Amino acid sequence: MQNRVLWLIAATTTIRLLFAASLGLGVDESYMIAAGRSLSLGYFDHPPAAWWLSWGAAHLFGSEASVVLRLPFIALFALSSWLMARLGTAVAGEQAGFWAAVLLNLSPVFGITGGSWVLPDGPLLCALLGAALCLRHATAGRGFGWWCGAGLCAGLALAAKYSAILTIGGAFLYLLSDRTQRRWLLRPEPYVAVIAAILVFSPVIVWNATHHWASFAFQGERAVGLRFRPLLPLTTLLGEGLFVLPWIWAPMLVLLWRGFFRPGDRLLACLAAPPIIGFALIAAWSSQRVLFHWAAPGYLMLFPLLGQAVAARWPAPWLRRTVFGTAGFLIVAMAVVGLQTAFDWLGGSLTAIARKDPTIEGINWVSLREDLTARGLLRPGTVIGVPNWRDAGKIGYALGPEVTVLCLNPDSRQFGFAAPLDRFMGQDVLVLSVTQAPVATLFERLEPLPDSLIRHRGRVLQTVTVSIGHGLTAGSLGAR
Repeated sequence: MQNRVLWLIAATTTIRLLFAASLGLGVDESYMIAAGRSLSLGYFDHPPAAWWLSWGAAHLFGSEASVVLRLPFIALFALSSWLMARLGTAVAGEQAGFWAAVLLNLSPVFGITGGSWVLPDGPLLCALLGAALCLRHATAGRGFGWWCGAGLCAGLALAAKYSAILTIGGAFLYLLSDRTQRRWLLRPEPYVAVIAAILVFSPVIVWNATHHWASFAFQGERAVGLRFRPLLPLTTLLGEGLFVLPWIWAPMLVLLWRGFFRPGDRLLACLAAPPIIGFALIAAWSSQRVLFHWAAPGYLMLFPLLGQAVAARWPAPWLRRTVFGTAGFLIVAMAVVGLQTAFDWLGGSLTAIARKDPTIEGINWVSLREDLTARGLLRPGTVIGVPNWRDAGKIGYALGPEVTVLCLNPDSRQFGFAAPLDRFMGQDVLVLSVTQAPVATLFERLEPLPDSLIRHRGRVLQTVTVSIGHGLTAGSLGAR
C-alpha cells in the first residue's frame, strides 16, 4: 500500500505543478501576495500561516512567479495525502487508507483549490489531518507524545484559519460523548495539548491585541446577522456538495450519521460535524454570504470512512467507472482551464455563457505593468491607488514589489495595515481603476490620463482608467 500511495502522490503532484505553472494567481491569491509582502505576526483577514508560506517561497527563490508561490501549498497537499492514507489506515486498514487518499485528490475543493492555490486552506487541511491522526493514536493510549502532537498540529491549524476551532471543538465533543474516552478529561494530557495549541497560536493573539483585535472582530462579524432565512442552510449544504462533488458528498453525509453510532468511527464523525452543521446554521441568520468551501474541514474528516466503504466494494464495475470517470473529468477540466489561460484558445466565447469573461481572473495582469512602464508612469517611488481591495491585489501583484499600493476604500483589508493612507497625506498617487469608482473627493485635484488596457494573447480583456491624484487628502479613510 505504501508504494501505491507514493505513486499517487508523485502523479498528482506532477499534475498540480503543471496546472500551477499554466494558471495565473486568482483574486484572493493576488491579494495575499500584494498585501502580504511585509512579514508580520498577524494579518487582517486570516492568521499568518499561508501568508508566511508565500512570503518564504518568494524570498527563498527570489521570484514571485505563480508556480513558485504555490510550491509550499502543493508540497503541503502531498503531505496531506500521505497523512490521509495514514489516518485511513489507522481507522480501517491499508486499503481504506489508500482509497481515502485517492478520493481526497479527486474532490475539487481539496485536490485543486486546497491542493495548490495560495490560500489558508492548504496549511489548514494538512494541520487538521496531523491533529486527527495524533488524536486517534493518543486516545488509543499510545503515549503522551501523541497528545503533544495533537496540540501542536491543532495550534498550526488555528494559525492557518480561525475556523479550525470548530474541528478542535469536535475533539472535545468526542471525549465528552464517548463513555470510554471520558476518562481523558480527568487526566492532564488533553489540557497539555490545549496549552501547546495556544502557544503555537500565540503570535496571532499578540498581533490582534496590538491591533485593536481587528482580525478577530472581522471574522466574528460573519456569524452575526439580522434576519432568519430557514432555507439557506439547505442551499449551503447543496453548494458544498457541488464543491466536494455530489457523488462523494452524498455518501459522506450518510457515513457522518452512521459514524455517531459506531465506536470506531465516532471520532471522525465528531470532528466532521461542527464545521458542516455549524456553517449551515450560520447561513440561516448571517448578514454575510457563507462560502461553500468554509465547511471543507468537516468533509475532510469523512474521507477515511468513505475510503473504507470503497475498499469494501472494490472492484465493482460501477465503482471503477465512477472513480476513473471522476479522474478523467478533473484532468480534462484542468487541461481546458490551463490551455485557455495559457493560449486563450476559446477567445471571447466564454462571455456568451458568463456575465464576465473568467479569463481576466485567471491571468496575471502583466500587460498593465508593461503599458505603464512604457508610458513612464512606473518610476521609482511611485504610489498606486486602487478603489477596492480585490483589484488592488491583482494590480499590486502584477506591478511587483517595487511599488506601494494603497486601497482607496474604507474596506481596505490588509492593505490598510501594510500601507495606511494617513502615511501618504499630501502625496501624488497614480490612480488605477477597473470599477470606475469615484475617487475625486480623496484628492485636491484629479488629472485624467489615457486609459490602459489589460491584454491577453492580443485580446483586450479589461480597460483600466488611469489618472493622477494630486495631494491625497483622505488619510482617515484607510486608517485603522
